[in-house]
Amino acid sequence: MADSERLSAPGCWAACTSYSRTRKGILLFAEIVLCLVILICFSASTSAYSSLSVIEMILAAVFFVIYMCGLHAKIPFINWPWSDFFRTLIASILYLITSILVLVDNRSQSRIAAGVLGLIAVCLFGYDAYFTFPLRQQRHTAAPTDPTDGPV
Repeated sequence: MADSERLSAPGCWAACTSYSRTRKGILLFAEIVLCLVILICFSASTSAYSSLSVIEMILAAVFFVIYMCGLHAKIPFINWPWSDFFRTLIASILYLITSILVLVDNRSQSRIAAGVLGLIAVCLFGYDAYFTFPLRQQRHTAAPTDPTDGPV
């Protein structure tokens, strides 16, 4: 039992490090870190907008673990590309609204910093939504042609 645990640990670490080097892994990790920084800025000034950062940080961490462990292939009844696309699209829209509200009502430096970081989060989540759009990822294959069906 101890041998199997010891052998599986490097495999888990290798999966973690190999996924974290992909574009999607880097984006999810950046989303987690940026949500944490925005949460700290919001907590320093007011806690009214901090729930968005908490929810998005948790969702990004869940998707990071799901993709890192390969659970998206083991749970086929959930359409993971569309779920991830809608997560990032909704996060981008909500961060845009929240950042505009915070920047209009600038009472403290930490709220201004959170608003500016929120606009950076809009760009990050929008970039992630663009690259995870499922219809964009489908490739069109050319129809087979018959070489004898030339112009007559």
